[in-house]
Amino acid sequence: MNKIRIRLKRSLIGRRKDQKDTVYALGLKKIGNVVEHEKSSQILGMVNKVKFLLEIVEI
Repeated sequence: MNKIRIRLKRSLIGRRKDQKDTVYALGLKKIGNVVEHEKSSQILGMVNKVKFLLEIVEI
């Protein structure tokens, strides 16, 4: 499978709890943090939910 690199580019201040929980579940805690995940339907669904907070790059 392909991998994707995800970076948190916007703050979580003032966001709904479910959006914060989704970002934390992806493994991101602070602005600028970067994680790599396998490209799966679960990860893509989570990314799609908070895509306005993230920067996504396919590897």
